[in-house]
Amino acid sequence: MKDLRDISLFLLDMDGTIYLGDRVFDCTLPFLSLLKEQGKHYIFLTNNCTRNRYAYLAHLEKMGIPVEPDGVFTSGEATTIYLNKQKPGARIYLLGTPSLEEEFREAGFVLTDQDIDYAVLGFDTDLTYEKLRKLCDFVRYGTPFIATHPDFNCPTDGGFIPDVGSMLALVEASTGRRPDYIVGKPNRGIIDALCEKYGLRHEDIAMVGDRLYTDIAVGVNAGITSILVLSGESTTEDLAKSAVKPDYVFDDLSGITASIR
Repeated sequence: MKDLRDISLFLLDMDGTIYLGDRVFDCTLPFLSLLKEQGKHYIFLTNNCTRNRYAYLAHLEKMGIPVEPDGVFTSGEATTIYLNKQKPGARIYLLGTPSLEEEFREAGFVLTDQDIDYAVLGFDTDLTYEKLRKLCDFVRYGTPFIATHPDFNCPTDGGFIPDVGSMLALVEASTGRRPDYIVGKPNRGIIDALCEKYGLRHEDIAMVGDRLYTDIAVGVNAGITSILVLSGESTTEDLAKSAVKPDYVFDDLSGITASIR
């Protein structure tokens, strides 16, 4: 188990780890301040690709959370990095928000429903039956099929709403196919893409989050240090029953602060 004082980059989940709803945890700013003081770095890592990096930067800054211009990495951006390794400038049928569409266009892809190279299912809050029908047609005919992340539900202030994983279940029921590749947590693809973008080594990174089946599982799957905080979704009872075990467990970020001070 790696000493946390030797970690140079902390990947941070947001809701349940850094804040809960609109409330920033009291331990968050002291933790981030100590990382900066010690010359360590942090990047906010999220599966939620309804917003691109720029929108998340604005959201975090509005909450008073200090963040560098490259301090957010989403499953959407990770998917563009993965696809650019497969076929730069590919023609893609994308289900996603306007923000995700912008991210794909900036990465050099052509978004179309004609002569496509890949069908990509992202988090599309403007989803229509016609979009799903076209996606199922492409998948049924054997088009390479990629998903940004596998979450079944997304937490909101009004409760849970269906996420990409729910739509994947629908597509599988209609076509009999699962995606050829899923990028986001708990799959290591999102960590590999991040390491490629920033030139990082897996052994220098720790993943901090409140969900065993995404945040901690991606740490295990990618071979990086994993840290569970009990300030969000997961409880000690969940941990006891889980086959996925973190390297470290703390009540909240203050435990990490004390360990690396």
